[in-house]
Amino acid sequence: MMAKLILTLDGAVIREYEIDKDSISIGRKHGNDIQLNDLTISGRHALITIMGEHTYVDDLGSTNGTLLNGARIAKSQLGHGDTIQTGNYQFTFFCEENNDYEPTMFIRAEIEDTQIIDTSSASIIKKGERLAAVRILNGPMAKKVLELRKPFNTLGFNGHKLAMISRNIDGYSISTIKTAHTKKPDECPLLNQHPINHDSTTLNDRDILELAGTQMEFFYLY
Repeated sequence: MMAKLILTLDGAVIREYEIDKDSISIGRKHGNDIQLNDLTISGRHALITIMGEHTYVDDLGSTNGTLLNGARIAKSQLGHGDTIQTGNYQFTFFCEENNDYEPTMFIRAEIEDTQIIDTSSASIIKKGERLAAVRILNGPMAKKVLELRKPFNTLGFNGHKLAMISRNIDGYSISTIKTAHTKKPDECPLLNQHPINHDSTTLNDRDILELAGTQMEFFYLY
C-alpha cells in the first residue's frame, strides 16, 4: 500500500495525496507539490521526504512553524496516524494496509469567525493563563493531542460542528451547538457519560468528552 496524506480543514476531508515520489513540498507559493492558499502558511513551509523505509516531515524555516501531533518540530519521522499541522490545515499520514481512515474521525478546534470578542471585557485571554488540551482516546486518531489555545474552539466531524469549548480567565467551559446533525440521541455530545446541554458547563481537569463515538480527555497542560 502506498503511503498517503489526508488533507482536512474544519474537520472536513478535502483531498488525498499519495506519496508517490521521494519528496513532496507544502507551501503557499506556486511550484509546491501541495499549494495551500492560507496566509498563515509560508511560501515554502514543509517538506515530506522518503528515505529508505521511513518517511519524514521537515519544517522549512516557516514563520508559524509545523506541528506534529500538537508539538512544534524541525524534522521528525512520521508514523501511521500522525497529524501534521501547517497553518489552518491538517494532514494525517496513513501508511498501513487494511486500516482505512474514517473521515468522521477528524477533529480540530477552530475559532468561531462569527464570534465578537469584547476587548473591554474580562474575557480576554492574558499571557500566562492556564492552557488546556484534549487527548483523543480511541479510534484511528487515538493519542493525538489538540491544544485549545483560542477563545472559541469548535469540535465536530465532517465539517459539522457539535460542541464549542470556550476559554476565559476562569478556565474552560463546553456547550453543544444545535444543528440538524445532532438530533439523534447517539450523536449528542457527552461529558463524563452525561449529555451536555446548550448552556455553558465548566470543564475540569481529566473530564471525558464523547462526540459521535470518539472519546477524548480534557486536561490542563500547565
